[in-house]
Amino acid sequence: MTALPEGLPLAAEFPDADREQWQHLVEGVLRKSGAEDVSGARAEAALTTAIEDGLTACPLYTAEDDTAPDPGYPGFPPFVRGGRVQGSAIDGWDVRQPHADPDPKRANEAVLTDLENGVGSLWLTLGRAGLPVTGLPELLRGVYLDLVAVVLDAGVEFPSAAEQLLALYAERGIAAADARGNLGADPLGLLARTGDGADTARLLAEAAALAVRCDRELPGVRALTVDATAYHDAGASAAQELGSALATGVAYLRELTAAGLSEQAAAAQLEFRYAATADQFLTIAKLRAARRLWARVCQLSGVPAAESAQRQHAVTSSVMMTERDPWVNMLRTTLACMAAGVGGADAVSVLPFDAALGLPDAFARRIARNTQSVLLEESQLGRVIDPAGGSWYVEQLTDELAHAAWTWFQQVERAGGQQRALDSGLVQQRIAETWAQREEDLAHRREPVTGVSEFPNLAERLPVREPAPAPVGGGLPRVRRSRQFEALRARADARLAATGERPRVFLAAIGPAAAYTGRSTFAANLFQAGGIETVLGEGADAAALAEAFTASGATVACLCSSDRLYAEQAEAVAAALGGAGAERVLLAGKPGGLSGVDDYVFTGCDAVAVLSSTLDLIGAV
Repeated sequence: MTALPEGLPLAAEFPDADREQWQHLVEGVLRKSGAEDVSGARAEAALTTAIEDGLTACPLYTAEDDTAPDPGYPGFPPFVRGGRVQGSAIDGWDVRQPHADPDPKRANEAVLTDLENGVGSLWLTLGRAGLPVTGLPELLRGVYLDLVAVVLDAGVEFPSAAEQLLALYAERGIAAADARGNLGADPLGLLARTGDGADTARLLAEAAALAVRCDRELPGVRALTVDATAYHDAGASAAQELGSALATGVAYLRELTAAGLSEQAAAAQLEFRYAATADQFLTIAKLRAARRLWARVCQLSGVPAAESAQRQHAVTSSVMMTERDPWVNMLRTTLACMAAGVGGADAVSVLPFDAALGLPDAFARRIARNTQSVLLEESQLGRVIDPAGGSWYVEQLTDELAHAAWTWFQQVERAGGQQRALDSGLVQQRIAETWAQREEDLAHRREPVTGVSEFPNLAERLPVREPAPAPVGGGLPRVRRSRQFEALRARADARLAATGERPRVFLAAIGPAAAYTGRSTFAANLFQAGGIETVLGEGADAAALAEAFTASGATVACLCSSDRLYAEQAEAVAAALGGAGAERVLLAGKPGGLSGVDDYVFTGCDAVAVLSSTLDLIGAV
């Protein structure tokens, strides 16, 4: 093999390109699409996307955009690039499987199966939302507690659940150095979920007592979890989730140091839980920003820099999970899991694809754990330290998100801290405002949900699952992106069950297939997202289309064609359909004030409002 001459630039034959040249090429593409006044920087701005929290995603990032501070090295403050020097490169992240089955025997079988097939730790929901606390010994029968970390999530019953687990350690002779996990005390997270602050002071004191005990007797067990998913599940933005977690962590530091722990020991008792979504870059940036923010809090609190790495548990988002077409959830959770691993999470939990339907079955749990196994063992994702590091986009997004989250954290602190901000309704109000805006985007399908608001399958047969225990409630709501459209589907299904016929809309195709196919496909996708069946009708003229409408059995019609044919024939066809009994005539296209047309459906219209009013008219209650 001939060596290259020293100093030979490998790209010598390619001329250097600058930003202005790139913008000029973009201008040409945008002008062809009909855009005006897109010269220079305007061309770049036209392709910029607003995300949330005032953040934006630009179409191009270069070294000149790299204004983020130095993220440091993996395993060193501010821990942006990971809490450990080697990242996950030695043994990957901890595969943590969730369990909430209230039947101890059945849950034990599932737990043992998981542990035999790649799971490293257990996340157990106990109490009202899962297994009875007294069933913990049966659940953990046959589990080697000196090898498996156990993370509890028992809500208000965390003191008794912790005692059960600690008693099991003693009964089985587990050495203090071998016990690992988290007792799951989270009084402020419980306040957020239930809205009941009557026992918060007592629970904080009991959590602090557990922390002191763990610090003295069980070095591998943490007492508290800062569960930020309570805010994510209510519709919080990434910055609100991070800021709320930060404020909660600070409140716990104050409580634990008041109980006698040093700042370093107090920080060591906390583990943070975040939601990982299918927005991979935002998830990566969120976990990186969280470590940076916590390192700053620890610095200001007097925690030694080397001990200020945040312990992170990432859970795939429940907000993104759908009941309809649940198999698509496998893709969502794969993306979220990958993002959590790349973002540097210490432990990752993947929700089974059928989690929104009830208790997951064995197949769903297998897919959930195998998602992580494939990424770790086949894709070798854990062998790369901070794979997103150095990306100008990721570094910039991490920095911007950290600033937005710090701003929210400061607002909460000015309100008196997380507990007072919850008691006053500040947190609830801000999150509700954020979710209302996002829900509007979902209703207009600016944020599509595959299998629900886009590409629905009316013929699907959903898997049947045993109902899961109801989660604790009364405080922050639990939301899902697909909720509005799934409610519409439920109305349509109820009509089908009651009458034997699904609600129906007639698509009046005007002209040749080339003229109407694009808009008829759009209209069919739109109406089916509400559980409404569509019947495509063709005809040589308005009379023929009216006859086809009558034969379809529908009471609502939607015109589908090109703008040119609309101008020529739409009013005549609309009049004929009205004469044939159509109670409502819609048109797929931009609003144009045509006579006989009652409403228009188009890209960006309020799909939920259109579908809801159509179901009202058809009689699907």
